[in-house]
Amino acid sequence: MSVLDVAVVLVAGLVAGGINAIVGSGSLVTFPVLLAVGFPAVTANVSNTVGLVFGNVSAVWGYRRELRDQGRRVLLLGAGTGTGAATGALLLLVLPDGVFDAIVPLLILLACFLMARRPAPEQTTAILTPQRLALLGGTAYGVGVYGGYFGAAQGVILLAVLRLLLPDALQRLNGLKNALVGIANGVAAIGFVLFAHVAWDAAGLVAAGSIVGAALGARYGRRLPDRVLRGVVVVGGTLVAVVLAVRLVV
Repeated sequence: MSVLDVAVVLVAGLVAGGINAIVGSGSLVTFPVLLAVGFPAVTANVSNTVGLVFGNVSAVWGYRRELRDQGRRVLLLGAGTGTGAATGALLLLVLPDGVFDAIVPLLILLACFLMARRPAPEQTTAILTPQRLALLGGTAYGVGVYGGYFGAAQGVILLAVLRLLLPDALQRLNGLKNALVGIANGVAAIGFVLFAHVAWDAAGLVAAGSIVGAALGARYGRRLPDRVLRGVVVVGGTLVAVVLAVRLVV
């Protein structure tokens, strides 16, 4: 990569880290940039996932206060997202490109609709019935599969599901989302390191940028009132869905 390429990838990682900490969908910044500087699609996807894991860790650290007393949730749901991510990473390596492209914008729009329409946490029951736990676990697995395969707006989808099924403050759920996305990306990254080709120069630049970006995103994102954060997620997720739909048509 040229000096300009290095700078562009580094900045893209910075922006993606901040977006992921607050909303999710930072891959829509880094992935196209890696393609633009000359990496093949699968290599760009793999390297992007490996690099963004470090930003996920930074985001989790930034939201550590919101994650207090959520260790059980992280363990239970993390098992689902981690297993799903392993499945998704395998699918990425064996399936043709673009298998799920058509349905992704619809999934993201559905998540935005749920985020916009779902009542406030205090209006829903706090009882976690076996049915709700099963639904949470199954959805965590499904989102993990999506995250391991591609992952654009994985955080948007996951946050919408958490808000639908867990009565809690949105900022606490955002911290949980960051932890679960980090687990999913971490599992997928391990699989990619072992069984795929990682462009370590690209992954390293994305990692460096995303660490700083996630720290900044967490610092300022955690101060947003729940209503504002919800609006940011809905608007950001809708824009992501539109971008992916346009890309599919073009």
